Amino acid sequence: MTRNHRTILVTGGAGFVGSHLSLSLRRDLPDATVIAFDNLRRRGSELALARLAAGGVRFVHGDVRAAADLAEAGAFDLLVDCSAEPSVHAGYEGGAEYLVDTNLMGTARCLEAARRHGADVLFLSTSRVYPIAGLRSLPLDPAGDRLDLAPTATGPGWSHAGVATGFPLDGPRSLYGATKLASELLVHEYGAMYGLRTLVDRCGVLTGPWQMGKVDQGFFVLWAARHLYGGALAYRGFGGDGLQVRDVLHVADLHALVLRQLAALDRHAGCTFNVGGGRGCSISLRELTGACARLTGRTLEIGRIADTAAADVPWYVTDNTAVGSAFDWAPARSVEDTLEEICRWLYDHRTLLEPILGTRGGHL
Repeated sequence: MTRNHRTILVTGGAGFVGSHLSLSLRRDLPDATVIAFDNLRRRGSELALARLAAGGVRFVHGDVRAAADLAEAGAFDLLVDCSAEPSVHAGYEGGAEYLVDTNLMGTARCLEAARRHGADVLFLSTSRVYPIAGLRSLPLDPAGDRLDLAPTATGPGWSHAGVATGFPLDGPRSLYGATKLASELLVHEYGAMYGLRTLVDRCGVLTGPWQMGKVDQGFFVLWAARHLYGGALAYRGFGGDGLQVRDVLHVADLHALVLRQLAALDRHAGCTFNVGGGRGCSISLRELTGACARLTGRTLEIGRIADTAAADVPWYVTDNTAVGSAFDWAPARSVEDTLEEICRWLYDHRTLLEPILGTRGGHL
């Protein structure tokens, strides 16, 4: 049951995932007060404010790095922590201070607030906690327009079904991934030490309408936007062939899972789950290009950049077996359904979105 969740604080609440969860929780838990807390640093996050207000969500402008800002949000019974510098490439070409302060120290500030109020904690982590070298060493082979594992292939924490939480964690994973993994440890330590009910979701690629897609975060929306609005795209890395694969989860399917998790926190407190679209909702960049062309009626010349960025991996598919079994959950929306919904959103809101999503340049 969602007992005691009279007031829900969603950090990163004006971001793509945070705003969707804020609005959906307010809709589905009408007796709860939902507070969206955000510093509005990411371009496009300001567009969420009108939607939050219309949906009955209270907005608090603040930064998770500042304990005083969190205090101004008031008491809460549930923390849904969506706040982060979300780019896996952050820190490679400059300082890492903002990344570490936000993703690690910000988590510590949020947990201190949760401790003071005795609140439950749902922490959204990332698949990028898994080491880069380990993911690159998977025995992948070209299979049509994608890279894939053989159906019988298996190893520690991985199989044809995808990557499970047992995947080895030894090795570098980017500062982004390291800060999220360290935050996971803090979350569970606070749970054990202070008696908080905590749960961690390691999310793969999340997408849907109102995601302000960029090269380094939100590629699914970016690909659709460039096909509709125009602009350059390129297959980057792994030879520039566009065969790299990700699974994709519609943010509404994440919300459906969150509701089930909140109702079962007593049974699953202290647990960590991999959460994503799974094999059935996986797609390569080359396959995505074809799907965008079919839906928009526009064909783009996709560039090729053979060099691979330091943080890039060729294949990641979530093994949803554990989370599906624990919560009787599975993604309800296919890749095709999600892409069609995004294209309709891009078309319906073109005047608003084209200045943000229609700029030139971009690659994955």
